Amino acid sequence: MQTNILDYMTNCYQTTPDKTAFSNGTDSLTFRAVKEFCDSLGTYLANEEIYKKPIIVFMAKHPNTITAFFGVVRGGNYYVPLDAEMPRIRIEFIMANLDSPLMICDEKTFDMATSLDFDRKIVKFTDIIKTTVDEEKITEIAEKAIDTDPIYIVFTSGSTGIPKGVIACHRSVIDYIEQLSTTLGFNHETIFGNQTPLYFDACLKEIYPTLKFGATTYLIPTELFMQPVKLVEFLNEYRINTICWVVSAMTMISAFNTFSTIVPRHLKSINFGSEVFPIKEFHKWQTVLPEARFVNLYGPTECTGMCCFYKITKPISENGVIPVGRPFKNTEIIILNEQNERTQPNETGEICVRGTSLTLGYYNDFAKTNEVFVQNPLNKFYPELIYRTGDLGYVNDEGDIIFCSRKDYQIKHMGHRIELGEIEASVYRLDGVKMACCVYDKTKNKIRLFYVGDISAKEVTEQLKELLPRYMIPNSVKQIDKMPLKANGKIDREGLVL
Repeated sequence: MQTNILDYMTNCYQTTPDKTAFSNGTDSLTFRAVKEFCDSLGTYLANEEIYKKPIIVFMAKHPNTITAFFGVVRGGNYYVPLDAEMPRIRIEFIMANLDSPLMICDEKTFDMATSLDFDRKIVKFTDIIKTTVDEEKITEIAEKAIDTDPIYIVFTSGSTGIPKGVIACHRSVIDYIEQLSTTLGFNHETIFGNQTPLYFDACLKEIYPTLKFGATTYLIPTELFMQPVKLVEFLNEYRINTICWVVSAMTMISAFNTFSTIVPRHLKSINFGSEVFPIKEFHKWQTVLPEARFVNLYGPTECTGMCCFYKITKPISENGVIPVGRPFKNTEIIILNEQNERTQPNETGEICVRGTSLTLGYYNDFAKTNEVFVQNPLNKFYPELIYRTGDLGYVNDEGDIIFCSRKDYQIKHMGHRIELGEIEASVYRLDGVKMACCVYDKTKNKIRLFYVGDISAKEVTEQLKELLPRYMIPNSVKQIDKMPLKANGKIDREGLVL
C-alpha cells in the first residue's frame, strides 16, 4: 500500500528516466534529474538534522521549484511555497507564524529573502543540490514516514484578512490524486499546461499526476495569461492536451475574440473550476473544440483540492448552469440546512465534505480548525469529521449538485435575500459583456456591478430590468478596462473599488 507521495517518483525514475517531467519552455528537468536533485536536497536536510519541520521554498515559478518541494518531503519535512509576487507583509506574517528553520531560494529571490525579517538559515537551491546523496539516511527517513505526516502548507486568504495555513498530508494528497486521475483519465501521454502559481494548491492537479504516470507538465509563463494569442501559441507549440484552469483564465481567451485568430489544436481534456463558467463563454470553447471533453470541477483547499466533478455530455442552455456534479469516489458531499439536517432535493444548504481527502486543518490555529472541521451532525455514535465549506448549493432532480454561491456572497438587501452570483449570471447573458463581477458595499448598503465589454452602463442597467426583479438591480454599474485578477487567476473582488 502506498503511504508516501514520492513512491510515484521512484517508479518514473525506473521506467522513464530521460523523459521530460517539468518544463517552462526554456528550462526542463527529466525524471532522472528530478530524482537526483530531490535525493540531494533530502540528504542536505538530514545532514542538518532538520526533520518534521516546515521548510519555506521561496523561489520563482520554475521546474526547480517543484523539485525543491519533493526534496523537502524526501528529507521528512513539509514544504511551504512562497513567491516574490506575494505582498511583503503577507510573506512576513506567514514566516512569523511558521517559525521555519530554513528558507530555500533561487538567484531571483535570494536578495529579497535576505532583506526579510527572517533570522534563520537561508540557502540557494543550486548550492544544496550539490550535496552527495546518502542513501542510508534518506531510506531511513522514508521507512519511518507514515501517511498522516504533513507534506505541505499552503496559505489561503482568511475572512479576517489573516492568511490561514492549510496542512495536507500524504494520505489526503494520494487519495486526491488517485481519484482525480481516474476521473479525468490522465496517463503517460498527458501533457499538462499549468496555469496557477506554485504557491496555490491548484497546481497539485498537474505536478503529482506527472509523477504518477510519467506525464509532462509545462509551467506556462504568468505573463502569457494577459496575452491570449501568445498563450494559445504556447499551448500549440508544446502540444499541450490537458488543462485544469480557473474559469477567468479561460474566459480571458474566449471573451476577447482570440479564437478568430488562433485555436488550441491539441487540447483534448479541458477541466475548469473555482468560479462559475458563464455559459456564453463556455459555448465558445465548445464550438471551437467540439471533440474535447469538458469537466467542471469543484472543491476547497481544505479538502486537498477538487472533490466533485461534472462531465458535460449534454447541451447547456443559455439560461442554464453547469452543475458541479457528484463527489469523487471515497468522498461524500453532505448538504446541511440551518438546523444541521440533510436538505431535500432542490433545497439550498451548506456544502460539507467527508472523506480521506480532508486536510489536517490550519497550522498553528486550533480554534479556526475546530470551527470548520467539525463532528458530522448526522452521526451521533463515533467521531467523524466533516469540513464545512461555507459554500451554498443543492441537489437537483437529476442528482447533481448545483453550486449557488459563497455564504459570503449571499446578502440581505431591501428586505430580500439575494445571491450576487445570480446577478452576475444575468449580466453575462447580455451581448457585449465580456467579464463581470458584482460586489456588495456593506458601508452604504449598495450593490455594485463592474464589467468589461462593448456595451454602455446605461444599456446594461436597462437590459437587466428585463431579467431581474427591481430589488436585484445594481445600485451602480461601472464599465472598466480590465478585470483585476488575483495571482491564481480568480477575480479580485476586494480589488474592485469605485
